[in-house]
Amino acid sequence: MTLFSSLLSTFDGHVKFGRRVFLDLGVCSRKQNGLLDKPKKTQDNFPNKPSPKFPESSPVFYSPTLLPSSTMLLRLLFLLLVPRLASAWKKDEFRTCDQTPFCARARSHSPHSLPPLSLSSLSLSDGSLSARLKSASAPRDLALRLSAYSPGALRLEIDEEEEPGRPRRFRVPDVLIPGVEDGMKLYLSGFESDAKSGVSEFYLPDGFVAVVHHDPFQIQVIRASNREPVLSFNSHGLFDFEQPTSNKSDDTSFEERFRSHTDTRPRGPQSISFDLSFHNADFVYGIPEHASTSLSLRPTRGPGTDHSEPYRLFNLDVFEFLHDSPFGLYGSIPFMLSHGATGSSSGFFWLNSAEMQIDVLAPGWSESQNSKTINTHWMAEAGMVDAFFFVGPGTKDVISQYVSLTGTPAMPQQFSIGYHQCRWNYRDEEDVDQVDSGFDSHDIPYDVLWLDIEHTDGKRYFTWDKTLFPNPEEMQRKLGDKGRKMVTIVDPHVKRDDGFDLHKEATEKGYYVKDSSGKDFDGWCWPGSSSYPDMLNPEIRDWWSDKFSYENYKGSTPNLYIWNDMNEPSVFNGPELTMPRDAIHYQDIEHREVHNAYGYYFHMATSDGLLKRGNGKDRPFVLSRAFFAGSQRYGAVWTGDNTAEWDHLRASVPMVLTLGLTGMTFSGADVGGFFGNPEPELLVRWYQLGAFYPFFRGHAHLDTKRREPWLFGEKNTALIREAIHVRYSLLPYFYTLFKEASTSGVPVMRPLWLEFPEDEETFNNGEAFMVGPGLYVQGVYQAGEKSTSAYLPGKQSWYSWRNGAAYAGGKAHKLEVYEDSVPTFQKAGTIIPRKDRFRRSSAQMVNDPYTLVIALDSSNSAEGELYIDDGKSFDYQKGAFIHRKFIFSNNKLISTQNSGPTTSDGKDKFSSDCSVERIILLGLSNSSYKKAVIESENREVDVELGPISLRAGSSNVAVTIRKPDVRIVDDWTIRLV
Repeated sequence: MTLFSSLLSTFDGHVKFGRRVFLDLGVCSRKQNGLLDKPKKTQDNFPNKPSPKFPESSPVFYSPTLLPSSTMLLRLLFLLLVPRLASAWKKDEFRTCDQTPFCARARSHSPHSLPPLSLSSLSLSDGSLSARLKSASAPRDLALRLSAYSPGALRLEIDEEEEPGRPRRFRVPDVLIPGVEDGMKLYLSGFESDAKSGVSEFYLPDGFVAVVHHDPFQIQVIRASNREPVLSFNSHGLFDFEQPTSNKSDDTSFEERFRSHTDTRPRGPQSISFDLSFHNADFVYGIPEHASTSLSLRPTRGPGTDHSEPYRLFNLDVFEFLHDSPFGLYGSIPFMLSHGATGSSSGFFWLNSAEMQIDVLAPGWSESQNSKTINTHWMAEAGMVDAFFFVGPGTKDVISQYVSLTGTPAMPQQFSIGYHQCRWNYRDEEDVDQVDSGFDSHDIPYDVLWLDIEHTDGKRYFTWDKTLFPNPEEMQRKLGDKGRKMVTIVDPHVKRDDGFDLHKEATEKGYYVKDSSGKDFDGWCWPGSSSYPDMLNPEIRDWWSDKFSYENYKGSTPNLYIWNDMNEPSVFNGPELTMPRDAIHYQDIEHREVHNAYGYYFHMATSDGLLKRGNGKDRPFVLSRAFFAGSQRYGAVWTGDNTAEWDHLRASVPMVLTLGLTGMTFSGADVGGFFGNPEPELLVRWYQLGAFYPFFRGHAHLDTKRREPWLFGEKNTALIREAIHVRYSLLPYFYTLFKEASTSGVPVMRPLWLEFPEDEETFNNGEAFMVGPGLYVQGVYQAGEKSTSAYLPGKQSWYSWRNGAAYAGGKAHKLEVYEDSVPTFQKAGTIIPRKDRFRRSSAQMVNDPYTLVIALDSSNSAEGELYIDDGKSFDYQKGAFIHRKFIFSNNKLISTQNSGPTTSDGKDKFSSDCSVERIILLGLSNSSYKKAVIESENREVDVELGPISLRAGSSNVAVTIRKPDVRIVDDWTIRLV
């Protein structure tokens, strides 16, 4: 053993490194342990900013078991370790499939190598098809139930029969929306069985049939019209259901070990695995979260693939994740979609919150595989089978079917879709004020300023450092005066400090997760010794939500919103930097069963807290790092701790697109990269691309140089300003798209193939994307790039937002790359609303006039929508909104009401005095028009050539109707003459 490895061995077990790698071993507050004075803190390269007094609570933690004699040794070790840890992902911290027994066992099975299963005792019960699933090798029969749901879903449930004294399998609660059973279930009146063939069938909605093969057991979903299969379950005989036991002999051990950690596994192996086939599919997508430059899921096993890890779903605090890996990251959504050249799609969702591993199997993996079929192998450590088959047939149909069960995305507040400025950490109130003023002095709008963990009193959440942030309410008021908000961080680890009221109350009430011995679980995170509220328990979630009241969260105001980080949960000294699997939750549920949903329940409780705080009137905004199916109902997520590298910029697009496909449309990546110091060109390109993310935030690690937008020279400041201005001009369009997402689930940021489902060139394009149906964006992913190739799909033209030039659809174009923007095109046949006057924040733009950009198709037609409400309350659910439909045809632009803003007595519930100040027409075949007439007023206005945008130096290239001054709320017609 080398000296270095010996030191590392001594270190292991005391303190682990988390995502931020900010451990100052032995360098602690004199007040805390009497050892050393606190070190000086650097100025973080902030210009003209004096060093603040270092906070009383150290931003580091230490082990109380360390003796003074070992302190200097460990400090030396820290100095040796940090350069190594800061430069690479710590692969050895995390398990591979071979090191994960349930995964290794399941992966060892070849097709049809397991004892076959058969169905018996088929009957109707409560409107579902029930049966017993038998296997000669299994100790007990399994209970199976099949149910039909509207719209277009088949539900499969497989569980053990109840037996007194034996633990029940965990069924994940509170993920499916209330009313699924009563409001969406279609009660079966019968089914057809053929005893000779051993097959039973029943109809599903929209022309699909569920086919159940009795022996050997298999389920298919087929099209009724041609009997072609859509989805198949267990067609390769890989279904395996390990049954746990509550009794074992004294010489039997189910323990599993990884590094220095032991999982006691008191209930023994209880994994589930099966094969699932997507027919008529060219690609599969989904199952976030993984980093990849590929939009589709690459094969992980089979001919032509190197030995690879399966896609892992296990929420983890992954330090500096790799940009291209099947390894699981911070969130898990076990939902997969397929798509094929016929333009049809299907989907599969397994409601299970245990660790999951999923193989995508290459063609030729099985002798019976059809060339247009993609086979997958799903493996979970525990839980039960509670799975949904979605029949589509379109991708938007599949997404709608999924969110009809797990919930549509929450409608965000207007401010939250603006730009967010974040850093670990803005040091004090003076720092906050200087950053806020910096945006104003450089004419850059923003909406939210964020505070990370250092704003608290010693990492005690719901508190403020009284030295650095003595007047938090006044600080928030100053931001609010400009229409801006603040976000503070609240993580799930609670500092174990008897003087901390939150910890004291949680301890007295027994509200913490327990370890395997029944004691409060004690793990290490930012505060040091910490415990974690048991968020599976509804009573504890309700208790937690009460902590966000103004009375409990002293110093908070209505302008303050919340950020949930580290909620995988992250435990620095835990196995794989998380909670041990044999920890115990509410109702004796092991952590292994609920792990992937812990952050979801924490997110839920926090969102409910903000909802309570505002008496149900204020839409919450909560950003979460961990997520699960259904998280879209509670707020936004981001892709986690990325790195300032071009490859991470490239990977951000497939990652955000995948989140959108699986319900999480309100997502984005940290602009500039969380780790490292981006070169100015990378930072500018990231802002230009990030301006089109649904969630747009700049964020950086404590050890990075300051990177406010004006710190990179005047030229780069202007480029970043322009990128943020683009975002703010498009806020009306984004807000309209978020409204669509909140009703249908269709994401704001979309893969090209979602809008062009039959264009095979789009199926695996992860470098370009659509924002809604109208905008195409192509990123720039290399330093010094002078040109790029962009494939513009469809049969209609596309119009450059740089100069109005028309480009043919259905072909790739070599485009010159300019430093001031990324290639952006508007699809012919669309109308996009903008606001082109720039203020300090979105709140100050509320009364500004609109610009309508009309891109005409080959028939000189176009259409679009605009949705407006008060941007903050739930009054829109009572009809208080404006939803306009714009149609251009026959040289007329018509505005009509898309859905009503008025009550039955005709009185306005919501109104607006905003008008339209410009109408830009792209592709108008006749540019000789000089006038337009507002028909209802018989009033003429000027038509002239004008710029597409108000960017400095823009040429007058587009036919523009100037100052029509028609009210956005009214019906009107404008005719070119």
